[in-house]
Amino acid sequence: MAIPQGPIHRGSLDFMFDALDDGWRFRVLNVIDDFSREGLAAVVDVSTCGACVALQLDRIAEIRSA
Repeated sequence: MAIPQGPIHRGSLDFMFDALDDGWRFRVLNVIDDFSREGLAAVVDVSTCGACVALQLDRIAEIRSA
């Protein structure tokens, strides 16, 4: 695995799951820049589809490339 040489060279994403006291479950999509350790996104929702993940990654790429 290559060591990132600068910002946005490589990133990581992961889901966290939790539930509220009333039983509602939710998940958080976290996107991290592996070089700077900056949190690029934390998206909270009750359901996250692949298209939603792709949309978030596209938004991050658009913002970071500007």
